[in-house]
Amino acid sequence: MTLQKKATVVSSSVAAFLTLIKFAVGLLSGSVAVLASAVDSILDMFVSLFNYFAITNSEKPADDEFNYGRGKIEALASVIEGVIISMSGLFLLYTAVKKYLAEESSTYLDISLIVMVVSLFITVGLVTFLNSVAKKTNNMVIKADALHYKTDVWVNGAVLISLVVVYFTGYEIVDIIIGGSIAIYIIYSAYELIEEGVLVLLDRALDEDIAKGIVNIIRKESMVNDHHFLKTRTAGNDNFVEVHLVFDCLISLMEAHKASDRIENKIQKLDTTKNWVINIHLDPYDDSDINNQENSIIEKI
Repeated sequence: MTLQKKATVVSSSVAAFLTLIKFAVGLLSGSVAVLASAVDSILDMFVSLFNYFAITNSEKPADDEFNYGRGKIEALASVIEGVIISMSGLFLLYTAVKKYLAEESSTYLDISLIVMVVSLFITVGLVTFLNSVAKKTNNMVIKADALHYKTDVWVNGAVLISLVVVYFTGYEIVDIIIGGSIAIYIIYSAYELIEEGVLVLLDRALDEDIAKGIVNIIRKESMVNDHHFLKTRTAGNDNFVEVHLVFDCLISLMEAHKASDRIENKIQKLDTTKNWVINIHLDPYDDSDINNQENSIIEKI
């Protein structure tokens, strides 16, 4: 089992445990803040399970049906996770408003306090573990999971403060305000996950620094006269690069091939945490203008 899969198993197990204790106490106490945290943990559990499925499939090698692999499943998982988080935030906001209008009171605050303290410490440990895995693997799904549980740390902290205030003052409005604020924060935090996933699905180019690094490597190769049609994208743990290199028309194919290999090896060193799929087209002259004219004619037709 890969490190990424182990991380999703751990996060799923932790989410399941927290779901049980928070949901039980949330229903007993009537605290919107605790219930909000419980609902978030339920979603955490299902999202982590879905992440395990996404990673398992994204790690499958390319085949006859999926020639470029299934790396975009990770981006799709990130979008789905963001949407689910947004929906949970809307539900919690509704719960907070409902409690305010019904003027409900919280009970079992002492048990709720203990549960939230335990939950806070467990979640901090989980975030530390997921961040460590994300740095080692650079996996988008694990990064999303780490961000999700990092949000939970703030959620649990806010809930704990809310319970302390209500316990000592009896001001139920604090529970409602904290619960509603958590809901809004959850919705806001989901935006980044959705945006990143959508951009990957739309084949956004690699980071500008990486792209500049690729161009510098090409320009430093003495046998290459010029380059054009440089295209880059990422999917899962794979970076894709396509480029046309212009050589002197008198150079041998063997020499041009060796120059291309040198460029590929240097590009791969720009980020050793990624798999690189590099497709280099060898041109004996700059045919970019000709290709552009042909594309324009095709578009007109």
